[in-house]
Amino acid sequence: MPIDFLAIAPEIALTVTALLVLAADLALRGDAKQLVNPITALGTVVALVFTVVLWGQDRVTFNGMFVVDDYAVIFKVLFLGTLLAVLGISWRFFAEGRYFQGEYYFLLITAFIGMLIMPSARDLLLLFVALETVSIPAFVMVGLRKRDLYSSEASMKFFLVGVLSVAFMLFGMSMVYGFTGTTDLAGIAAAIGAGPSPDPLLLASVLLVIVGFGFKIAAVPFHFWAPDTYAGAPMPVAAMLAVASKAAGFAGMIAVAFIAFEPLADVWAPLLGVLAILTMSIGNLIALQQRDLIRLLAYSSIAQAGYMLIPFGLAQPGNVAVNDAAVQAVLFYLIAYAVMNVGAFGVAIAVNRRTGLRSIGDYSGLGERNPLMAVAMTVFLLSLGGAPPTVGLFAKLAIIEAVTVEVTGFGLVLATFLVINSVIAFSYYLKVVRTMWMGAAPVDAPVLQPGFNLSAVVVVLMLGTVLLGILPGLVSDFSALTSVQAAP
Repeated sequence: MPIDFLAIAPEIALTVTALLVLAADLALRGDAKQLVNPITALGTVVALVFTVVLWGQDRVTFNGMFVVDDYAVIFKVLFLGTLLAVLGISWRFFAEGRYFQGEYYFLLITAFIGMLIMPSARDLLLLFVALETVSIPAFVMVGLRKRDLYSSEASMKFFLVGVLSVAFMLFGMSMVYGFTGTTDLAGIAAAIGAGPSPDPLLLASVLLVIVGFGFKIAAVPFHFWAPDTYAGAPMPVAAMLAVASKAAGFAGMIAVAFIAFEPLADVWAPLLGVLAILTMSIGNLIALQQRDLIRLLAYSSIAQAGYMLIPFGLAQPGNVAVNDAAVQAVLFYLIAYAVMNVGAFGVAIAVNRRTGLRSIGDYSGLGERNPLMAVAMTVFLLSLGGAPPTVGLFAKLAIIEAVTVEVTGFGLVLATFLVINSVIAFSYYLKVVRTMWMGAAPVDAPVLQPGFNLSAVVVVLMLGTVLLGILPGLVSDFSALTSVQAAP
């Protein structure tokens, strides 16, 4: 079968960009090395154009292993948009710090190439390759602060946990292959559905594969690496891990859960529902105790993963309406989460860049020192909590709407925990807001001057958070048209 190069054009564009970044880094000297950032941004825009061109098309290549449909295109747009935002908050951070910029941008692009492959993969082997293409560069990026022992510790912890998760996943995948005789996701579903009552060992292997993705999305009890890793990593890398890397994990999890293991949904869905309750509850309760903003955002990210796991707990074998609603709710939430969470990290970078500090107390009087950054952070935090008129409110309503497609007792329990945890989350988000607006600014506090590019990214994301809250149909109308499908 000939290769459909248009189907893989976004990935090719980012690959060429990565090579250009390496060549430019070798050729440029001194401050000119900053140009690798706009080169990366230009390549990302080209990839984004190719992705938009693919909207409305159904393309299959590599013998059905790689599928481009509307579901995959929306995920790719999410990843590329996040990459542009991360580039915006990275420029001055890496230019002013003692970092190797060429290596950082090359690793960043490589990780996003894996992310672009993830929603199109329809084979266990390709899913695994895509996941490792995301993970391996991330291990290195976390430790880019080479002279910082905290960063080295974070990188080592992230690496060890990542290797452990890979071992679980590969072991599970090998047993799934042994039972079904194929790595094709649709073929696995057909083999499971055609067989007799599934063997307990097959059920265990399915859970091992899902556990591997549980590490990637930082779901409880596989979350313990996230707070230290986010705190030790350079802040733009932490933003990438909290948003794009988590979204890639969910993209892979959706594929294996709703295609390959869909006939066993009555087994894994209740377990993931319980996992959702534990993840959102533990993430929020520990976040209440945090004094460091980055660690607070890390535990908030864990809680947000719990919200996004709720639709998985609703899945039912053969129930297309419920399963499609669950996938659409997760997709909507991921888009909303990307906008507000990258924005929050952008404000944190602006404050840290001038003060070198990041405790919540360091945000005291931010409304007086830089009203724009304070307003933006207020919008992002309120949106993460689900306050109107922000996109965070409609993201949580999308989860509740998925629950109402076919109301069950367990679905109502999940929705109840969502509401309770949203109230808990407001308490620590509002603590930061109160500190910014009601706390007294230190006498010797420096004036915050984030720079044009960082300010522009923060403003765009803030406006996007409010605009999507006023017009949620800009996202929901597109996500409602998508459903994850196997290769035809």
